[in-house]
Amino acid sequence: MTATPRPTARMWLTCFLGIARRETLRFVNQRGRFLAALVRPLVWLFIFAAGFRAVLGLSITPPYQTYVLYEVYVTPGLCAMIQLFNGMQSSLSMVYDRETGAMRTLLVSPFPRWFLLASKLVAGVIVSIIQVYTFLAIAWFWDIRPPAMGYLTVLPALVLSGLMLGAMGLFLSSAIRQLENFAGVMNFVIFPMFFASTALYPLWRMRESSVLLHHICAANPFSHAVELIRFALYQRFDLMSFGVVAGCLILFFAGAVVMYDPAKGLWARRKGGGA
Repeated sequence: MTATPRPTARMWLTCFLGIARRETLRFVNQRGRFLAALVRPLVWLFIFAAGFRAVLGLSITPPYQTYVLYEVYVTPGLCAMIQLFNGMQSSLSMVYDRETGAMRTLLVSPFPRWFLLASKLVAGVIVSIIQVYTFLAIAWFWDIRPPAMGYLTVLPALVLSGLMLGAMGLFLSSAIRQLENFAGVMNFVIFPMFFASTALYPLWRMRESSVLLHHICAANPFSHAVELIRFALYQRFDLMSFGVVAGCLILFFAGAVVMYDPAKGLWARRKGGGA
Protein backbone atom coordinates (compact mmCIF):
# COMPACT_ATOMS: atom_id res chain seq x y z
CA MET A 1 0.00 0.00 0.00
CA THR A 2 1.63 3.22 -1.15
CA ALA A 3 1.69 6.20 1.19
CA THR A 4 0.01 9.42 0.14
CA PRO A 5 2.68 11.92 -0.96
CA ARG A 6 3.04 14.95 1.23
CA PRO A 7 1.93 18.22 -0.41
CA THR A 8 4.77 20.45 -1.55
CA ALA A 9 4.97 24.19 -0.98
CA ARG A 10 3.79 24.75 -4.53
CA MET A 11 0.76 22.55 -3.91
CA TRP A 12 -0.10 24.46 -0.74
CA LEU A 13 0.05 27.76 -2.65
CA THR A 14 -2.00 26.35 -5.54
CA CYS A 15 -4.66 25.13 -3.11
CA PHE A 16 -4.89 28.51 -1.39
CA LEU A 17 -5.05 30.42 -4.67
CA GLY A 18 -7.73 28.06 -5.95
CA ILE A 19 -9.93 28.64 -2.91
CA ALA A 20 -9.29 32.39 -3.01
CA ARG A 21 -10.08 32.52 -6.74
CA ARG A 22 -13.33 30.62 -6.20
CA GLU A 23 -14.39 33.02 -3.46
CA THR A 24 -13.42 36.06 -5.55
CA LEU A 25 -15.32 34.81 -8.61
CA ARG A 26 -18.36 34.13 -6.47
CA PHE A 27 -18.17 37.70 -5.18
CA VAL A 28 -17.67 39.19 -8.66
CA ASN A 29 -20.57 37.23 -10.12
CA GLN A 30 -22.87 38.23 -7.28
CA ARG A 31 -22.94 41.98 -7.85
CA GLY A 32 -26.04 42.32 -5.73
CA ARG A 33 -24.02 41.08 -2.75
CA PHE A 34 -21.53 43.93 -3.21
CA LEU A 35 -24.28 46.54 -3.48
CA ALA A 36 -26.19 45.11 -0.52
CA ALA A 37 -23.03 45.24 1.59
CA LEU A 38 -22.77 48.98 0.88
CA VAL A 39 -26.45 49.90 1.05
CA ARG A 40 -26.83 48.97 4.73
CA PRO A 41 -24.01 51.15 6.10
CA LEU A 42 -24.76 53.99 3.67
CA VAL A 43 -28.37 54.12 4.85
CA TRP A 44 -27.14 54.40 8.43
CA LEU A 45 -24.58 57.04 7.44
CA PHE A 46 -26.74 59.25 5.22
CA ILE A 47 -30.14 58.92 6.90
CA PHE A 48 -29.98 57.70 10.50
CA ALA A 49 -26.77 59.50 11.41
CA ALA A 50 -28.08 62.77 9.95
CA GLY A 51 -31.18 62.49 12.13
CA PHE A 52 -29.35 61.43 15.27
CA ARG A 53 -26.85 64.26 14.95
CA ALA A 54 -29.39 66.80 16.15
CA VAL A 55 -30.58 64.83 19.19
CA LEU A 56 -27.57 62.83 20.30
CA GLY A 57 -24.69 64.62 21.96
CA LEU A 58 -21.24 63.08 22.18
CA SER A 59 -18.54 64.10 24.61
CA ILE A 60 -14.88 63.81 23.70
CA THR A 61 -14.47 60.05 23.42
CA PRO A 62 -11.08 58.39 22.73
CA PRO A 63 -9.49 58.22 20.22
CA TYR A 64 -11.01 61.55 19.18
CA GLN A 65 -9.20 64.67 20.40
CA THR A 66 -12.23 66.94 20.07
CA TYR A 67 -15.96 66.80 19.60
CA VAL A 68 -17.00 64.92 16.47
CA LEU A 69 -20.21 64.65 14.49
CA TYR A 70 -22.28 61.54 15.04
CA GLU A 71 -21.62 60.26 11.51
CA VAL A 72 -17.89 60.42 12.19
CA TYR A 73 -18.40 58.33 15.33
CA VAL A 74 -20.49 55.61 13.67
CA THR A 75 -18.23 55.18 10.61
CA PRO A 76 -15.88 52.61 12.27
CA GLY A 77 -18.90 50.67 13.50
CA LEU A 78 -20.34 50.62 9.99
CA CYS A 79 -17.01 49.30 8.68
CA ALA A 80 -17.25 46.48 11.20
CA MET A 81 -20.87 45.89 10.17
CA ILE A 82 -19.72 45.32 6.59
CA GLN A 83 -17.26 42.72 7.83
CA LEU A 84 -19.86 41.07 10.06
CA PHE A 85 -22.34 40.67 7.20
CA ASN A 86 -19.61 39.52 4.82
CA GLY A 87 -18.36 36.93 7.33
CA MET A 88 -21.86 35.54 7.65
CA GLN A 89 -22.43 35.58 3.88
CA SER A 90 -19.15 33.77 3.30
CA SER A 91 -20.12 31.13 5.85
CA LEU A 92 -23.52 30.83 4.22
CA SER A 93 -21.73 29.54 1.13
CA MET A 94 -20.23 26.77 3.29
CA VAL A 95 -23.73 25.56 4.13
CA TYR A 96 -24.65 25.74 0.44
CA ASP A 97 -21.53 23.79 -0.56
CA ARG A 98 -22.41 21.15 2.02
CA GLU A 99 -25.89 20.75 0.57
CA THR A 100 -24.61 20.48 -3.01
CA GLY A 101 -21.77 18.11 -2.10
CA ALA A 102 -18.99 20.52 -3.14
CA MET A 103 -17.59 20.60 0.38
CA ARG A 104 -17.10 16.84 0.42
CA THR A 105 -14.76 17.16 -2.57
CA LEU A 106 -12.81 19.86 -0.75
CA LEU A 107 -12.49 18.06 2.57
CA VAL A 108 -11.20 14.79 1.08
CA SER A 109 -8.13 16.56 -0.34
CA PRO A 110 -4.73 15.72 1.22
CA PHE A 111 -4.55 19.13 2.87
CA PRO A 112 -5.45 19.49 6.56
CA ARG A 113 -8.85 20.92 7.33
CA TRP A 114 -7.42 23.83 9.28
CA PHE A 115 -5.60 24.98 6.14
CA LEU A 116 -8.70 24.65 3.96
CA LEU A 117 -10.82 26.57 6.45
CA ALA A 118 -8.10 29.20 6.93
CA SER A 119 -7.83 29.66 3.16
CA LYS A 120 -11.60 30.13 2.95
CA LEU A 121 -11.43 32.57 5.85
CA VAL A 122 -8.60 34.66 4.39
CA ALA A 123 -10.32 34.81 0.98
CA GLY A 124 -13.48 36.12 2.64
CA VAL A 125 -11.52 38.76 4.56
CA ILE A 126 -9.92 40.03 1.34
CA VAL A 127 -13.39 40.52 -0.13
CA SER A 128 -14.62 42.33 3.00
CA ILE A 129 -11.64 44.70 3.02
CA ILE A 130 -12.41 45.71 -0.57
CA GLN A 131 -15.96 46.50 0.54
CA VAL A 132 -14.79 48.50 3.57
CA TYR A 133 -12.38 50.66 1.58
CA THR A 134 -15.11 51.32 -1.00
CA PHE A 135 -17.37 52.46 1.84
CA LEU A 136 -14.62 54.70 3.27
CA ALA A 137 -14.08 56.23 -0.16
CA ILE A 138 -17.78 57.11 -0.39
CA ALA A 139 -17.73 58.45 3.18
CA TRP A 140 -14.81 60.72 2.23
CA PHE A 141 -17.13 62.61 -0.12
CA TRP A 142 -19.51 62.98 2.85
CA ASP A 143 -16.74 64.90 4.68
CA ILE A 144 -15.81 61.96 6.90
CA ARG A 145 -12.07 62.20 6.53
CA PRO A 146 -9.80 60.54 9.09
CA PRO A 147 -6.05 61.21 8.90
CA ALA A 148 -4.54 60.12 5.59
CA MET A 149 -2.27 57.64 7.36
CA GLY A 150 -5.32 56.21 9.07
CA TYR A 151 -6.35 54.51 5.85
CA LEU A 152 -3.11 52.54 6.06
CA THR A 153 -2.93 51.94 9.82
CA VAL A 154 -6.50 50.60 9.84
CA LEU A 155 -5.59 47.76 7.46
CA PRO A 156 -4.17 45.38 10.13
CA ALA A 157 -7.22 46.07 12.31
CA LEU A 158 -9.53 45.25 9.41
CA VAL A 159 -7.65 42.02 8.76
CA LEU A 160 -7.83 40.90 12.40
CA SER A 161 -11.45 41.90 12.94
CA GLY A 162 -12.45 40.34 9.61
CA LEU A 163 -10.75 37.08 10.56
CA MET A 164 -12.48 37.01 13.94
CA LEU A 165 -15.96 37.72 12.54
CA GLY A 166 -15.42 35.28 9.67
CA ALA A 167 -14.24 32.58 12.09
CA MET A 168 -17.38 33.13 14.13
CA GLY A 169 -19.44 32.61 10.97
CA LEU A 170 -17.53 29.41 10.17
CA PHE A 171 -18.16 28.10 13.67
CA LEU A 172 -21.89 28.80 13.36
CA SER A 173 -22.09 27.25 9.90
CA SER A 174 -20.51 24.04 11.20
CA ALA A 175 -23.54 23.41 13.40
CA ILE A 176 -26.21 24.10 10.76
CA ARG A 177 -27.02 21.67 7.98
CA GLN A 178 -29.81 23.44 6.07
CA LEU A 179 -29.49 26.70 4.16
CA GLU A 180 -32.80 28.17 5.30
CA ASN A 181 -31.92 27.56 8.96
CA PHE A 182 -28.65 29.46 8.64
CA ALA A 183 -30.45 32.52 7.23
CA GLY A 184 -32.52 32.68 10.42
CA VAL A 185 -29.47 32.24 12.62
CA MET A 186 -27.74 35.07 10.76
CA ASN A 187 -30.46 37.52 11.78
CA PHE A 188 -30.52 36.13 15.31
CA VAL A 189 -26.76 36.74 15.66
CA ILE A 190 -26.08 39.81 13.52
CA PHE A 191 -28.61 42.29 14.84
CA PRO A 192 -28.11 41.70 18.59
CA MET A 193 -24.34 41.84 18.11
CA PHE A 194 -24.56 45.08 16.13
CA PHE A 195 -27.06 46.97 18.27
CA ALA A 196 -25.64 45.79 21.62
CA SER A 197 -22.20 47.18 20.85
CA THR A 198 -20.27 50.44 20.68
CA ALA A 199 -20.95 50.71 16.93
CA LEU A 200 -23.77 53.24 17.44
CA TYR A 201 -23.22 54.62 20.94
CA PRO A 202 -20.23 54.91 23.28
CA LEU A 203 -20.11 52.82 26.43
CA TRP A 204 -20.60 55.80 28.74
CA ARG A 205 -23.97 56.50 27.15
CA MET A 206 -24.94 52.84 27.59
CA ARG A 207 -24.06 53.11 31.28
CA GLU A 208 -26.37 56.12 31.63
CA SER A 209 -29.34 54.18 30.28
CA SER A 210 -28.74 50.68 31.71
CA VAL A 211 -25.92 49.12 33.69
CA LEU A 212 -26.86 45.66 32.38
CA LEU A 213 -26.77 46.90 28.78
CA HIS A 214 -23.38 48.48 29.46
CA HIS A 215 -21.98 45.15 30.67
CA ILE A 216 -23.42 43.33 27.64
CA CYS A 217 -21.90 45.84 25.23
CA ALA A 218 -18.54 45.74 27.02
CA ALA A 219 -18.44 41.93 26.78
CA ASN A 220 -19.57 41.83 23.14
CA PRO A 221 -16.64 40.77 20.88
CA PHE A 222 -18.11 42.94 18.12
CA SER A 223 -17.65 46.02 20.35
CA HIS A 224 -13.93 45.27 20.57
CA ALA A 225 -13.71 44.78 16.81
CA VAL A 226 -15.32 48.19 16.37
CA GLU A 227 -12.97 49.87 18.83
CA LEU A 228 -9.92 48.20 17.26
CA ILE A 229 -10.94 49.69 13.90
CA ARG A 230 -11.85 53.05 15.44
CA PHE A 231 -8.50 53.50 17.19
CA ALA A 232 -6.50 52.24 14.20
CA LEU A 233 -8.32 54.62 11.86
CA TYR A 234 -6.94 57.47 13.97
CA GLN A 235 -3.45 55.96 14.26
CA ARG A 236 -3.83 54.64 17.79
CA PHE A 237 -3.67 51.15 19.23
CA ASP A 238 -6.20 49.68 21.66
CA LEU A 239 -4.41 46.85 23.45
CA MET A 240 -7.48 45.51 25.22
CA SER A 241 -9.54 45.31 22.04
CA PHE A 242 -6.64 43.66 20.24
CA GLY A 243 -6.38 41.00 22.92
CA VAL A 244 -10.12 40.25 22.94
CA VAL A 245 -10.38 40.09 19.13
CA ALA A 246 -7.28 37.90 18.83
CA GLY A 247 -8.49 35.59 21.59
CA CYS A 248 -11.96 35.25 20.05
CA LEU A 249 -10.37 34.55 16.66
CA ILE A 250 -8.38 31.64 18.11
CA LEU A 251 -11.41 30.34 20.01
CA PHE A 252 -13.86 30.51 17.08
CA PHE A 253 -11.42 29.12 14.53
CA ALA A 254 -10.38 26.23 16.77
CA GLY A 255 -14.04 25.45 17.34
CA ALA A 256 -14.73 25.51 13.59
CA VAL A 257 -11.82 23.15 12.88
CA VAL A 258 -13.08 20.68 15.47
CA MET A 259 -16.69 20.90 14.31
CA TYR A 260 -15.76 20.38 10.66
CA ASP A 261 -13.80 17.22 11.51
CA PRO A 262 -16.11 14.26 10.73
CA ALA A 263 -14.34 12.17 13.39
CA LYS A 264 -14.79 14.72 16.19
CA GLY A 265 -17.35 17.32 15.32
CA LEU A 266 -21.10 17.55 15.08
CA TRP A 267 -21.26 15.32 12.00
CA ALA A 268 -19.74 12.42 13.94
CA ARG A 269 -22.26 12.76 16.76
CA ARG A 270 -25.18 12.89 14.35
CA LYS A 271 -23.90 9.91 12.44
CA GLY A 272 -23.48 7.96 15.64
CA GLY A 273 -26.98 8.96 16.69
CA GLY A 274 -28.48 7.67 13.48
CA ALA A 275 -29.31 11.12 12.07
